[in-house]
Amino acid sequence: MNFSELRVLRPDLAFIAHWVSAGSHVLDLGCGDGVMLDYLQTDKRCTGYGIEIDDVEIPACIARGVSVIQQDMGAGLAIFADKAFDTVLCLSALQMLKDVEGTLREIARVGREAIVSFPNFAYWPHRLALLRGRMPVSKSLPYDWYDTPNLRCATISDFEALANEVGLDVLECVALDDGRPVSLLRNWRGSLAVFRLRKK
Repeated sequence: MNFSELRVLRPDLAFIAHWVSAGSHVLDLGCGDGVMLDYLQTDKRCTGYGIEIDDVEIPACIARGVSVIQQDMGAGLAIFADKAFDTVLCLSALQMLKDVEGTLREIARVGREAIVSFPNFAYWPHRLALLRGRMPVSKSLPYDWYDTPNLRCATISDFEALANEVGLDVLECVALDDGRPVSLLRNWRGSLAVFRLRKK
């Protein structure tokens, strides 16, 4: 998969991919169908593994040539040594975990750097939905309240505070809307929050 194909398929991943250095050893937590690792392996000569729990996604990863481990990432990353990876990705998956704090500590342990993304609950259409008395449904939060896999709702400011609390430095923080960076009023106008982190 080349960059143009990735940008058409997933503009958010295309933006995030520039933070991953060529030749890196990468762990992708909640890798889904493996599209990000497919791109990183093909275009940036990266190596690594994906972790995914969903039975439906595993064959897609294998078909893409992605090495995938079927495991619940909420159970921890004990199978990996300290600093085993250059970059750990957790893209639009953190909000589905029960123990977000513990998972962030594990991400910091096994990776030299981390890239985390999640739907920004403070995005203005989400706020508007709440003002109307309804739970938000959007491109970044595509589920109704009764069938969502999301256990946590966070804002950019919430995550910055948690990162600091667990001993992570925020190297970069970007808010995306349809894969494009938002600079002005990012907590209001960004549907997806993306953080690049390193242990303090």
